[in-house]
Amino acid sequence: MADDLFKALADPTRRTILDELTQKSGQTLFEICSRLSMKHQLGISRQAVSQHLAVLEAAGLVETRREGRYKFHDLNTAPLREIARRWLAPHPSGPEESTP
Repeated sequence: MADDLFKALADPTRRTILDELTQKSGQTLFEICSRLSMKHQLGISRQAVSQHLAVLEAAGLVETRREGRYKFHDLNTAPLREIARRWLAPHPSGPEESTP
């Protein structure tokens, strides 16, 4: 799962999509495309945004829900918290000294 997470975060467009979902979760594909175009001047097709969202969903960073004919995309930060908990947890033996 960590591999999918890092692959998803490696792309700057996907990080921008996550930034937009941080500001307003529950957006449709149309809303995301509009915000990318207007706020970030990204000339990216709906199909490309949809593919980016699929990668983010596979990594667990985006969850979708349907209401009628609309599909909403919500940010899920749980995978990021798992990574932070994994690597930022205090060591039982105390902090390691870094060597130059």
